[in-house]
Amino acid sequence: MKKLLLILSLVSVSTGFYSQYCTTVGPSSTIDSNVELVQLTGASGGINYTGCPGVVGLQDLTSMSTILNAGSAYTISVKFGTCGGNYSGAGTVWIDFDQSGSFDATEVIGTWQGIPPVATSVFNFNVPAGAQNGFTRMRITQQEGTGLPLNPCASFTWGSVMDFGINIGNGVDCSGYIGDDETDPIVVSSLPYSGTGDNSYCYSNQNPVYNSPDVYYKINPSPLMQQINVSLCGSSFDTFLTVVDGSGELVAFNDDSETCGTSSEVSFSAQGLGLVYIIVEGWNTQMGEYSININADYVNVDEISEQAPELYPNPVNDILNIPDDVKVISFCDVNGKKIELEFDTKTDLSRILPGIYLLMYEYKGSVYTDRIIKL
Repeated sequence: MKKLLLILSLVSVSTGFYSQYCTTVGPSSTIDSNVELVQLTGASGGINYTGCPGVVGLQDLTSMSTILNAGSAYTISVKFGTCGGNYSGAGTVWIDFDQSGSFDATEVIGTWQGIPPVATSVFNFNVPAGAQNGFTRMRITQQEGTGLPLNPCASFTWGSVMDFGINIGNGVDCSGYIGDDETDPIVVSSLPYSGTGDNSYCYSNQNPVYNSPDVYYKINPSPLMQQINVSLCGSSFDTFLTVVDGSGELVAFNDDSETCGTSSEVSFSAQGLGLVYIIVEGWNTQMGEYSININADYVNVDEISEQAPELYPNPVNDILNIPDDVKVISFCDVNGKKIELEFDTKTDLSRILPGIYLLMYEYKGSVYTDRIIKL
């Protein structure tokens, strides 16, 4: 499907990568509607909280925590009440099971609507079997004068917002997974590249375009690359692709491909481009298994200017003859990896592996690029 107003979201791509919980939330008044009681017994330990008096803003109670095991069922009791007068309102409990830094509609474990005083609400819930191990948050909101659904990031006048700590155990061990953000990306060292992945577990939401978990790939284009092409065709969900440079500036993006529907494809110029991050995510909160293919179109370096000097023989077995007025700038393989050599008029290439190399040099004030074939 086509996504409207996407450009407004993409403006935020260059402002930073990291997702974190919204904390400028909650009531501006300490009177009236307020959560009076929270009780949750976990696999080890429990939470037993009594409310009132009210607190302005977010109550950070994450030091009060319990352990919940993946795949197990639990019961939480919450009394949506008041620290003053009785007024209608609504309440919601979320647990950030995917540890994405946000509370999604799929993570709601209980809701309430009514006018205090009312009986304590009892919610039965299951921790997803695929939940990843680690610390996350449970948020409980009571908001006066409104109905369901509630926004976990809302600010309002009367009510309460409180966060508790939840430790997920017996779940997926994500210690071996890489690609969650640009500090630990999946490095693409050579092209063409093909791979598969699944962003439904062990990945969080770092890219601010959508709330879907993201997977980061890193590539450092070589000078030979003219254009880089990325395809998610064949993925199991509605994907979205973003490409940013090392400073977080937007390079390219794509939602729906013209050739493979809701899977994404994007092509972008690699000329003059340093390292880039290719970010795989889903539209909205979608996630699942995906296929990724990355390849490149290369610069034609066979057509060398008539003004360029002759480097010979090419192909070369061992000694490459270089005119003495040539200043070598760089020598690298087709993937951009620099090869350290001492260059002179008779340069010995016998110790390097056979293959295609790129020699960049300066001659009479101009810069040239030549492809050297090592036999």
